[in-house]
Amino acid sequence: MLTTHPFEDDHPHEECGVFGIFGHPDAAALTVLGLHALQHRGQEAAGIVAYDGEQFHAYRSTGHVGESFSSQEIIATLRGEAAIGHVRYATTGEVAMRNVQPLFADFEFGGLAICHNGNLTNSYKLRQQLVRRGSLFQSTSDTEVIVHLIATSLKLTVEERMVDALRQVDGAYSLAALSQEGLIAVRDPLGVRPLVLGKLGDAWIVASETCALDIIGAQFVRDVEPGELVLVGPHGLRSSKPFDRAEKRLCIFEYIYFARPDSIVDGISVYETRKRIGAELARESHVPADIVIPVPDSGVPAALGYAAEAKLPFELGIIRNHYVGRTFIEPTDQIRHLGVKLKHNANRAYIQGKRVILVDDS
Repeated sequence: MLTTHPFEDDHPHEECGVFGIFGHPDAAALTVLGLHALQHRGQEAAGIVAYDGEQFHAYRSTGHVGESFSSQEIIATLRGEAAIGHVRYATTGEVAMRNVQPLFADFEFGGLAICHNGNLTNSYKLRQQLVRRGSLFQSTSDTEVIVHLIATSLKLTVEERMVDALRQVDGAYSLAALSQEGLIAVRDPLGVRPLVLGKLGDAWIVASETCALDIIGAQFVRDVEPGELVLVGPHGLRSSKPFDRAEKRLCIFEYIYFARPDSIVDGISVYETRKRIGAELARESHVPADIVIPVPDSGVPAALGYAAEAKLPFELGIIRNHYVGRTFIEPTDQIRHLGVKLKHNANRAYIQGKRVILVDDS
């Protein structure tokens, strides 16, 4: 994938984060907190849509969650006991306000906001078909393909239209949607991206990772299963499995890189998995060395596992600058060669003259 960030193009950009809540008076504020916990899944844009029983209220912005939702005045405009939110990496479409999710549209049945994590592999083909039939696209995001498929469906209810639309797409999607009827969460039949269900008092929550539940003190209930649709409304929660069964295909990069170490993905600790990967690496490729150091931050658990298995000292031989900007410096050839120092610097006192095992995430 082409990128305009020369110092950030050495890892995949497939992850986004979704969060939704139904039945809480502080829905928008809790969504902001949930998105804070999911910030690692997308730092290019953030957005929230709330519903107060009569109207939908939206706010979207490029940048980090803390920058976008820094004022109480903004949060106060997002009235209602139901809300969905999204943090975004540009998996498809450029970084522009028209691509910031959740997307919102007025349909025959009323308003619908939708956001999703994943890539639709047939989005280009579907987009061409929809344009030929008269659909007018306002963004370059593949999420809007789902919106237009819902709009052109001849089914009656929101749920039926959603299922009809998703049966036409191929690829990965863990999505949250908000309509007058309630909160809808769907995970694709392969379960490529994670999606969890939680509860805070009487309020139901969906989120990309369990760390978003932890930050608001919510209880983890279970994973949304591959191919499952969950509808939360005034009468409680209802689940269905309207798609053909398929063999589960969770993306391994959730454990290696995407997910936060303190999250539980499909019942397995991400932190423990990364340590076990490091230990297995030590067993398979042990070489003589003096110390083990990680490439921070995502390489740390694997390096810990490697060091423990290899019985070698673990040291922070690389120090990360957490406050570096992404595009504040002109990427000339000379600066590009120095670009690594924007984020990382060697801790010389601990590595000079030593044989080093350097462990990165992927």
